[in-house]
Amino acid sequence: MDQRNQVGEFLRTRRNRITPDQAGIIGGGRRRVPGLRREEVAMLAGVSVDYYARMERGDLSGVSPEILYALARALQLDEAETDHLHDLAQAANPQPVRRRTRSDQTVRPSLQRLLNAITGAPVWVRDRRMNVIAANSLGRALYAPLLEDPAARGNTARFVFLSPASRNFFPDWEHGADDIVATLRTYAGQNPRDKQLTDLVGELVTRSDEFRMRWSAHNVRHHRTGIKRICHPQVGDLELEYEAMDLPTNPEWHMFGYTAEPGSPTEERLTLLGSLAASLAVNPSLDTGNHRS
Repeated sequence: MDQRNQVGEFLRTRRNRITPDQAGIIGGGRRRVPGLRREEVAMLAGVSVDYYARMERGDLSGVSPEILYALARALQLDEAETDHLHDLAQAANPQPVRRRTRSDQTVRPSLQRLLNAITGAPVWVRDRRMNVIAANSLGRALYAPLLEDPAARGNTARFVFLSPASRNFFPDWEHGADDIVATLRTYAGQNPRDKQLTDLVGELVTRSDEFRMRWSAHNVRHHRTGIKRICHPQVGDLELEYEAMDLPTNPEWHMFGYTAEPGSPTEERLTLLGSLAASLAVNPSLDTGNHRS
């Protein structure tokens, strides 16, 4: 991923989506495209046209935080997009840092015990490359179709874009695909030298038209809370609320917990899924079949 190209494409896509009316610009004459002109963005950000043009060519070296915030206001960036712009600028202005020891990538027994202690909700941990790192029993049961899919190899992005089964498993496939690519784009901005992340993006760009189209949009987002709809082959339709948590000891990891509305059909089906998972743990030879309710 060429960093200057990433910067330029991000700024151009943000500029092109804002109309003069949205920016409060009256008139402006005839336009070939609906977005703002460079000189209009420069005026709104309070910088010269040449200075903004330099930034849109991908050069953020020496750009101050104040100008970045002014540019974010001019382009009407949301929180995730503003953070992404600052991440891109930081990558263009690397500061000398002391070499740090890489954090341990093995799952600590205490972390696994914590996950196992949560019995009423699916909980799982993934890294910024979308690999599933650990889960509790209910989390493994919930994501069994993903974890067992040979195309996914335990990776949620590969599952969504390379496995046909994902469209049945995730009824809101389009929305989920948008979120995954936007989240990966956010991580790439924060970690432009992460070779494993770059390799994953390269693989998906090469193998999936759906991924390539979304990647070129340069959308970003924070993955913190929301609704996840799943059609599970054993228990049927589930509507779950999720919360995301960072794990400071492993900065590359993020923990997700899913809950159901009390008294809802989803809560009943989660309970059934937990019972099925417990039965399999006691007797792995059981044929689970299709217990869809």
